[in-house]
Amino acid sequence: MTLHTDIPTRSALERLLGTRGEPCVSIYLATSPIPQDAQRARIALKNLAADAAGQLEQVETERGVVPELRDALDDLIEDDDYWAEQARSLAIFASPAGVRTFRLPNRLRDAVEVGDRFYVKPLLRAVTFPQAGFVLALAAGSVRLVEVLHEGPPFTVDVPGLPTDAATASGNLDRSPSARLIGAEGQKVRLRQYARKVDQALRGVLTGLDLPLILAAPEPLNSIYRSLSSYPHLVEDGLRGSPEGMSDQELTAAARTVLDEVHARQLSAMHDLFRLRFAQDRASTDLTTIARAATYGAVDTLIADIDEKVPGRVDEETGAVAFAVDDASSYGVLDEIARRVLMFGGRVFAVRRPDVPDGAPAAAILRHAL
Repeated sequence: MTLHTDIPTRSALERLLGTRGEPCVSIYLATSPIPQDAQRARIALKNLAADAAGQLEQVETERGVVPELRDALDDLIEDDDYWAEQARSLAIFASPAGVRTFRLPNRLRDAVEVGDRFYVKPLLRAVTFPQAGFVLALAAGSVRLVEVLHEGPPFTVDVPGLPTDAATASGNLDRSPSARLIGAEGQKVRLRQYARKVDQALRGVLTGLDLPLILAAPEPLNSIYRSLSSYPHLVEDGLRGSPEGMSDQELTAAARTVLDEVHARQLSAMHDLFRLRFAQDRASTDLTTIARAATYGAVDTLIADIDEKVPGRVDEETGAVAFAVDDASSYGVLDEIARRVLMFGGRVFAVRRPDVPDGAPAAAILRHAL
């Protein structure tokens, strides 16, 4: 069983968040990587699409827009090849400009939102804490790259140009007359050359990604590879010892523990910083305060409950919040706050309610006091 995922990049998020002034339909749907479960998800999407059309018909839209959106969603529902490859959830964003989908490894609730902008906050969970990563199992006698998902089995990634072992990577180095290549020092030179070739090969697979890379390697290869790795998301905590006797499943189990620890430390550090900044009048859990700060570019970090929906509107110039009933004329206040934070270069962490400071819908760490 394989999860087929499309994790949104920051630029993709910014395009979604920047859409304005046209009918926008956002649908979140629970799916399954098991092809036999696809029919249930397709039926659920058909019902959600009908709900969206009903909401659109209650507000003023240009002639032909509603049928056009329904046709686009129907085309997606009928695409057998697309439904054969799914993950845990599906995010769908439809507007007159087209339909964009993301297959996500985390589980999201079924939901449909209609408005003049997309409802993106649930999607942010997939990019807050990486739901996937890689393990580089590196030893003198072998090397492999294993992709690790939040759920489901791992699989070995085909990396063009990846050397098979240190001996092959060093070529004719053993026959060099240089004295420095004798003994332990010579071994380190061979290992550095090996590690450099591994790093060069991985660039073709990892460049442009922001997923964590966990190194599983014995010393001195562990230190050597870390000293020359060009990948910016190499995790500080790796797996010690030789990985040669470990299966992909064993590596994955150990890697998930490392990822959980990394996420826990990130959350703990954010909570500590929130407490410090709160004492300095540079943090808040009040939505009206956070909305105003986001509008003026004063939010450095937003921590928001992924499941909370606060319908309303946020004034474009002042950031004043007008709470409202949940219909097509309103949108998610937290979603709009998140958009403004991202547009001003801030960070957004979409988490579950227990992970938000004080159990609030949202908490913000500010760049300066308001």
